[in-house]
Amino acid sequence: MSATHPVGETLGRFVAQSAWPDIGPALRHQAKRSLLNFVGGALGAAQTPPIATIMRVLGALTGPARATVIGRAERLGMLDAASVNAISANLLDYDDTHLDTVIHPTAPVAPALLALAEERGLSGAAVLHAFILGVEVECRLGNAVSPGHYARGWHITSTCGVFGAAAASARLLGLTPAQTAHALGIAASQSCGLIENLTNGAKNVAVGNAARNGLLAALFAQQGIDAAPRAIEGPRGWALACGDQPDIGALTAGLGDSWELPKNTFKPYPCGIVLHSVIDACLALRRDHALSASDIAAVTVLGDALLLARGDRVVANERDARVSIHHSIAACLLFGAAGVPEFSEEIVMRPDVAALRALVRPTLDAALPVGAATVVITTRDGRSLSATVTHPRGSIAQPLSDRDIEDKVRALGGACRDIDAVIDLIWRLDELANLAPLWALLRPATGDAA
Repeated sequence: MSATHPVGETLGRFVAQSAWPDIGPALRHQAKRSLLNFVGGALGAAQTPPIATIMRVLGALTGPARATVIGRAERLGMLDAASVNAISANLLDYDDTHLDTVIHPTAPVAPALLALAEERGLSGAAVLHAFILGVEVECRLGNAVSPGHYARGWHITSTCGVFGAAAASARLLGLTPAQTAHALGIAASQSCGLIENLTNGAKNVAVGNAARNGLLAALFAQQGIDAAPRAIEGPRGWALACGDQPDIGALTAGLGDSWELPKNTFKPYPCGIVLHSVIDACLALRRDHALSASDIAAVTVLGDALLLARGDRVVANERDARVSIHHSIAACLLFGAAGVPEFSEEIVMRPDVAALRALVRPTLDAALPVGAATVVITTRDGRSLSATVTHPRGSIAQPLSDRDIEDKVRALGGACRDIDAVIDLIWRLDELANLAPLWALLRPATGDAA
């Protein structure tokens, strides 16, 4: 890229000048899959204690309460609703994953768009188009700074998500290329999120801030607030402040011709993506050998350094469990499942679950590729049983089908007044003149406001 063309300028032009007819049907369909998965996650978390706490705090501080909070009767101001919906979507660790960067793309981007579209009566096609562009910017930035950015401890969903929310919101607001570039530069100063907080509520709050701050950056840019031309890649800009020299080619090569959204994946289990091969291997061993918990003498889990860094931890609560090798194994062996109930606080604290966790020993195997795992079970009668999974369910090699995602959303959206109608509307999103029919279904039947 020429030194005369800052990254923000190039991305701003791409976002502002993109034409809807150039977005092919396969890309539109993948965007709908992402939004459907997002809605399921948000519905599944809407009535949990953390969301109730956040609603209580923001409810006392919010602006005009016109924006829908998915799965809640209360409304909030546009910025606060964007934040809570992002937190809800991320809370159960059930959100989508761009595997090249480990970004969960939809949680920071979609809530900003949905709040803005509700406030201004914008069409489903406009939302879908803006979403695709926002995810592209978010994931390309992640490609440009990976792996050093994540390795330094930045929670990349939040730090790159704010750019995706800003780009998508700028598109939905109809900002010029220059204004969109400023929105991205403003977002660069609002990018934060830490891996140290991975098992705490602060992680989800950072994802919420990414949605809120990205939308706010676009609203500021619309009103003339500016940013440095090289706020992203400059010598004292975002990329170098948070990591190594960015790969500018990963940001700009094939922009508008090749897309990151088709690389997005969807989780069959509500836990860290690194655990999915462990779960698949353990479930296969339990099924194929008719194992019960009483048969188990010891379990060895072999995996790469990332699996051990994220998943070899003491479990004190359900947040720990969602990124725990030990708990994933215990849940699979005891219950033959690894769904939302198996990662609940009630299950996590059970003595029999804790006893099984104590039998699990994670071990580094540098020969295994990233994302793969081998589970070796030693039984009390002396057998050694093993299974290796390289490509788990939900990966690019074994993607969830549309029906799989629908079933997942139905399981998470039981409190919704008509979850099948919600699913149908999202599949037809680009036909909707506005999102009012969808919002009517995503609020509880008991009332529209508190």
